[in-house]
Amino acid sequence: MSILNKVYKIQLTPTRLILLLSVFLLLSANWAYFEKLMNIYPWGTENGPFIISMGIFLSALFIILTSLFNLFFPVRIVASVFLIMASIVGYYSDQLGVVIDKDMIRNILETNISEAADLINVSFLLRILLLGLLPAILIWKWQFKQASWFKELRYTLQTLGAAILILLLSAFSFSDYYASFFREHKPVRYYINPATPVYAAYKYIKEVTKSTQQETFISLVKYAKISEGSEGSEDRELIIVVVGETARADHFSLNGYPRNTNPNLSKEERLISFSNVFSCGTSTAISVPCMFARAKRDGFDVKRARNTENALDILNKANVNVLWRDNNSSSKGVANRVTFEDFRSDDMNTICNPECRDVGMLEGLQEYINQQNGDILIVLHQMGSHGPAYYKRYPQEFEKFKPACRTLELASCSQEELINAYDNTILYTDYFLSKVIGLLKENTPQFETTMLYVSDHGESLGESGMYLHGMPYVFAPEAQTRVPIIVWMGSTSDVDYEETLKLKHLENSHDSLFETLLNLFEVETDLDHSGIQSFIYINEHDQT
Repeated sequence: MSILNKVYKIQLTPTRLILLLSVFLLLSANWAYFEKLMNIYPWGTENGPFIISMGIFLSALFIILTSLFNLFFPVRIVASVFLIMASIVGYYSDQLGVVIDKDMIRNILETNISEAADLINVSFLLRILLLGLLPAILIWKWQFKQASWFKELRYTLQTLGAAILILLLSAFSFSDYYASFFREHKPVRYYINPATPVYAAYKYIKEVTKSTQQETFISLVKYAKISEGSEGSEDRELIIVVVGETARADHFSLNGYPRNTNPNLSKEERLISFSNVFSCGTSTAISVPCMFARAKRDGFDVKRARNTENALDILNKANVNVLWRDNNSSSKGVANRVTFEDFRSDDMNTICNPECRDVGMLEGLQEYINQQNGDILIVLHQMGSHGPAYYKRYPQEFEKFKPACRTLELASCSQEELINAYDNTILYTDYFLSKVIGLLKENTPQFETTMLYVSDHGESLGESGMYLHGMPYVFAPEAQTRVPIIVWMGSTSDVDYEETLKLKHLENSHDSLFETLLNLFEVETDLDHSGIQSFIYINEHDQT
């Protein structure tokens, strides 16, 4: 108790706390940053001084950041928030190679409780406790010597000015190093903790604040109609779009992967797997709304997309019956104006053990089809291969590849175990898609049937120390951006198999899904379709 009493009796001024905090953050929360820095500039007599100066540079940066917030909030609150934030971000940066940018914050906030629970483990909790909560508690236990408001303001401004000077001196002393580093190795700066997540949070809050303002809904088309016939004709379309989750194109045996992860799909005759397709984003929160939007990836904006007609809205306007069934986090706003059914719990999903399975979304689907008049589009949003709990994504009987990683602490598994677990999820997706095709085959005499499978993004599986997904697109590895797209055509489908097969190896992207859906239903609109790609060709004799 005497030691604790001595610790509790430590007296600090706000300025000393800011200095102490900056050093603690440097040493406890930036391991990933310095690991990557020293991969580029190995420690030695030549690079050592620069690396030391980088430590001084970051300490000064953290002093500046804390001092700026201290101008508006009590320093103990600022320090506590930074400590807890840095401990959380530091865990995911160090263990999984994850960085926090604006889109990652959006993804986190849109994650449901079940998915969030998969990201929490003992190591994570220990890190927050030891490097976040306990230091924050100490700050509130320590006695503070605080001067008058005016003097504290003066001290804060002096500290801020001194830190800026130190930061500039550090940079100018090794200007060639710094210029080269920040110009040629921009991705590494995303690991500066907590400066990067604080900036990302600022950008996200700024975006959300703007989006809360009432915006006029934007209609892309004045009219939309089916070109080939009226509702109830013999040429009715039944299209099922499966939105996959976290599937990598290079782990599908259909695309040349040596393991047989597609034993069912490989038996289908009228099936094309596109092997060179890139996603719109590296997270569900971006990719799903983007793939159904008219805007291309380079010009896509989440806020604008929520208030703009998407492909489903236009098909709905053309009197296509649109149904979205979701076994993932949500439709991310895509299905806000069409029929939506949530299959994430056993209230709707009859196949939960305890995780609700993707195949449960097929239950009762035939009854829905029987009740509709006209063309039908069904979107099934998978749980798919969502990590880190890959072993939860498939029933036990699908654990073909062993030993499989069965822990949430991915870095503690060998890469072989991790890949085994992941490949088992692809195996289950193959089974699920075969069931979707089976349902379509049963309806082929009555409908022109087509299935389109498209994954939202890929996944890192330990390559270069990187796990999961959500990296900023500009430097995301291909494992997170190259995705599988599969088209299956029933015998009555409008899709021209031979012509579409020629597109199999051509580079394409999520940008083409919007046009593909309109083509599948042969929808006429007043949109300019020139220069827009599609994944498929429609038989000329079916066009008007």
